[in-house]
Order: sequence, then C-alpha cells, then structure tokens
Amino acid sequence: MADNNVTEPQTNDPTQQSAATEAAKSAKAAPTPAAIKAHAPSPAAFAKSATHAPAAKTGGFGESEIKDAERFGRVDDNGTVYVKDGDTEREVGQFPDASKEEALSLYARRYLDLKAKLDLFAQRLKSNSIKPREIDETVTALGEELAKPDVVGDIPALRTRFEELKTKAQEKKTSIANARKEAVAKAVAERTKIVEKAEELAANLGDNTNWRSTADKFRSLFDQWQQHQRTTVRIDRADADALWKRFSSARTTFNQSRRKWAQARDNERATARKAKEAIIAEANELKDSTAWVETSHRFNDLMARWKQAGRAGRQEDDALWAQFREAADTFFNARQADRDQMNTAEKENLAKKEALLVKAEALVPVKDEAEAKKARQQLAEIQEEWDQIGYVPREDMHRIESRLDDVDKQIKAVEDAAWKRSDPEADARKSSFEGQLKAQLDELDEQIAKASDPKVKAKLEAEKATKEQWLNAIM
Repeated sequence: MADNNVTEPQTNDPTQQSAATEAAKSAKAAPTPAAIKAHAPSPAAFAKSATHAPAAKTGGFGESEIKDAERFGRVDDNGTVYVKDGDTEREVGQFPDASKEEALSLYARRYLDLKAKLDLFAQRLKSNSIKPREIDETVTALGEELAKPDVVGDIPALRTRFEELKTKAQEKKTSIANARKEAVAKAVAERTKIVEKAEELAANLGDNTNWRSTADKFRSLFDQWQQHQRTTVRIDRADADALWKRFSSARTTFNQSRRKWAQARDNERATARKAKEAIIAEANELKDSTAWVETSHRFNDLMARWKQAGRAGRQEDDALWAQFREAADTFFNARQADRDQMNTAEKENLAKKEALLVKAEALVPVKDEAEAKKARQQLAEIQEEWDQIGYVPREDMHRIESRLDDVDKQIKAVEDAAWKRSDPEADARKSSFEGQLKAQLDELDEQIAKASDPKVKAKLEAEKATKEQWLNAIM
C-alpha cells in the first residue's frame, strides 16, 4: 500500500476566480498567466475587420489607461508603429489601413494585455493552490513575451515588475517546498500513529482478547490508512514502504493468533458437545424417577456439570440445552404435580387444626387454679388430636403453632401463680421483704420530719412513695 497512485489534494483559491485587472475580466478562461495568448490580431486582419471610428473604451481597458500607454509610442505616415523601449526606439508593427489613433490604440491594448498577465501572475502567487511547475512555466512564458514585446507602453516598468515577480516566485517555491516538507513530516507522523496502534493491538493479544472487537479495530485502522493515503500529501516511497511493512506485520500477527484461537475454540467446543451429550443421556435416565429428593440432587449435579462443560457454539448449545431441559422438565413437572397433591392434603390439615384452635382459645382466660386444671386437661386432649392430624403448609406452621402456644402460656401463668402462693419459702421471702420495707418507710418518715432543705425533703418523699408501691404490690 505504498503511495504509488495518490495525488496531492487540491484547494480552491478565491483569488483564482476574480481577475486582477479589467483585461483579466475580458478573458473567457485564463487558468494561468502563461496560458493567456489573447494577442491582438495581425495588422492586416485587423484592418479588414476594424472600423475606422475610434472607441472611447475597448478591450475592457479605460481610456485613461490606453492614453497613458500610448505616450510611449508613435505612428508614422506609413502606418508603422514605434515604441520607446528604454533609451531606444524600435518598430513594433504596421497598420497602414487604419488611422494613427487606431493603430496606436491597438498596440497600447497589447501592452495592457501583457500587464494584465503580470497582475494575474501576482495574484496567483498569493494562492495556496499554485504549483512549482506552474510558477516555472509562467515565468518562462512571461520572460519570452517581455524579451522584445510588440506593444506600446512603459516596457521597462513591465520588466521591472517582472523581475520583482520572479523574486516573489522563487520565494513562493521555497515556501511551497518548506510547506511540503512539513506536510510530509506530519503525514509520516500521522501514519506512524496508525502503525503504532496496530502494533499495540498485536502486542496485547492473549487469552482475554475479544477477537471480534480487535478485528474491528484492525479493520478501522486499515480504513484510516487508506483514507490517509488518499487525502494527504504523498510521502517518500521508502518511508511509506517501511510503515506499511510494520502495519502489515502487525495484521499478520493478529490473523495468525486468531486462527490458533479459532482452532483451540473448535477443539473446546467439540469436547463440550461430548460432555453435554453425556449429561443429556444421564438426564433421560433420571427423568421418570419418583425419588424426588435424591433425583433433585442428581439433577442439580447435572446442572453444575453442564455449566462447567463450556460452550459448544451458540446453535449447538441451544439445541443441546433444549434436549437437557426437556428431560429436566419431565422430572420437575412430575415432582411439582406430586407437591400440588401434597399441598391439597396440607390445606385440609390446616383447616382441621384451625378448628382445634377455636376450641383451644375458648379455654382461656381462666380465673383460678381449679379452672386452670380443667383447661389443662382439655388442652392436652386437643394437643393429642393436633399431633395426629399431620403437616400443614410451611407458611402457616408458625402462625398456628404460636396461637396454640399462647393458650398454653395463659393456663401456665395461672398454674405458676397458684404454686407460688402455696410455696412456704416464697411466703417467708415475702414476709422478710415486707418487714424490710416497713422499717425503711419508718426511717424515711423520721428523715422527712427532720429535713429542712426543700430539695432533700422532696427526694426523700419520692423514695418513700416508691417503697410504698412495692409494699402494696406484695400485700
């Protein structure tokens, strides 16, 4: 992909689209000053077609411009036209069948035409689109025309202007050459960046490489290379070939690595396919089992093995999974049907236990020990019947068990209170505590009577009120 067929980009310059002088405007097409060949016709041809009436403005030039040029020439009685060229006078042509004014005007317009070419060249030198070859061709053509031009006008001034333009033309060529060097250096740097990106991709290939994404990146870099080659300045062949060799080497490294990965992937897929086919065979052997718990565990193991088997390719994986899923669904649907049947029985058990709960909760509250004893006997009968009913739905188990426990706790609270009242040790502890409280209350009464500080007195009274509550609670 060296730059053999690439042309440099062209830019349109607005100065090329407008004439610098009135003479340039009169031309139908003037791509370069060197291409302008619009000389006046020969004297004989002009004499045949020209009218003898003088025109105020001809050829796109003003009367004052023509008159100013005519000052440097003359016409003798024979129609011979002369021009003052520096310190000499020389003949530039004859116009015998026209007036002196017409003959002199014709050669003055030729002078203005030549001057317009210089003006146009000056404008072209300002353009960014002018090429060194155009500059050289134009300088050569203008130099030939100015050597001994058949015109009437200030020829030394034209030659001086031409020398100035030659100097500017050389400066322009130097500027173009420098700009090209900079453009070439920039183009080499830009293309080197493309190469470095390709080399970086090739250097980072590994097990975690996303091959499709990396291929897209290489394709994008190649497109950038081609676009850069088409739209930028042509670089030296040696640099272009060296960069292309590096870029091509990086792409070759990627392509070889991708082929190796593809081969390894195909082998892995074949291994995965065999493993999954074996799993499907085991699943088909288990699908009609009614050993729900054990077979469920075995299907879970098969699922774990399936995940560890790897990928067999999208299409094959989908087909294999459908076969495995069919066997698994056969078993799990049968298990679910069995569970649905079991759930129906559990719901019936729930209704029976909720009916027993109504009987149990009707036993409370109990007022005394006798009622508690009777309620305990009835609750025992209910609990025995409760245990014989069987399982209820898991989500209802805690709710109904808690309600039955609440009944048991209420009856037990009355039983415990009755036992505490009949416990001798409890009575002794109660009497001892009651005595202590009364003694403390007597002491607090004495302290309150003696207290003079309102804050201290208030604190003692609060303490007395608390201990009086304790005493009331145990009596």
